[in-house]
Amino acid sequence: MESQPIHTVLSTENLSIGYSSKQGDTMIASNIDLAIPQGQLVGLVGINGAGKSTLIRTLAGLQSSLSGNISLNETLIPNIEPQALARQLSVVLTGQAISKNLSVLELVSLGRQPYTNWFGSLSESDLQSITSALKATDTETLKNKKCYELSDGQLQRVLIARALAQDTAMMILDEPMTHLDLHHKASVLKLLTNIAHEQQKLVLFSTHDIELAIAQCDQMIVLQNGKAIINTPKQLIQKGVFDALFPSENVRFDSKAGRFVIG
Repeated sequence: MESQPIHTVLSTENLSIGYSSKQGDTMIASNIDLAIPQGQLVGLVGINGAGKSTLIRTLAGLQSSLSGNISLNETLIPNIEPQALARQLSVVLTGQAISKNLSVLELVSLGRQPYTNWFGSLSESDLQSITSALKATDTETLKNKKCYELSDGQLQRVLIARALAQDTAMMILDEPMTHLDLHHKASVLKLLTNIAHEQQKLVLFSTHDIELAIAQCDQMIVLQNGKAIINTPKQLIQKGVFDALFPSENVRFDSKAGRFVIG
């Protein structure tokens, strides 16, 4: 029996990221070539200033690349109509502006905007997607609470529920575990793993929690010295990629334990 071909959700070709100004371009990373299939949890890591947020925003179409191509489901992102793009890609940003006077149900329902009619009326299918997203993120019991009543961990799960209700092939999250304690970090990471594997979505997230990403991710993208290295955590460890990640003798990587050691 022949195996099914692997569908590539996100690909980049000779991508360069950075900023443009009147003084010229400031390049942060270049020659980024990615080809990531569905059903994978992918962590993006690097030291502060390596360009994690810039790459996240560029891949999400929120910031222009300096050069190169980004394709989603084999179509160049600039060629995808905004509403069609919103049906293929959902984004959760750290510190994104939301009205905390909304109820959880109202906020999650906003994920269906790319599918609703001009009046914003929710169909039976929309309601089913919202209910499924609440159940998947274990936020169903919170649906009548106002967002300002939620803890940081609860709000993060609700934002993921909104992205999940959007029913896209790819989810991009910028630092989804920021300001969470270890318990809630593990909870969010387990949730993202389940979404990727059980719903066969591509879930790409940036994080400072490198050790958690090593333990959980299918692949990782390491931004280092203006380049992006992608591989499985095991292969990255074997190739010594994490050994020189931090430019300091005070931090070293223990390849056997899969964690960083101070001193």
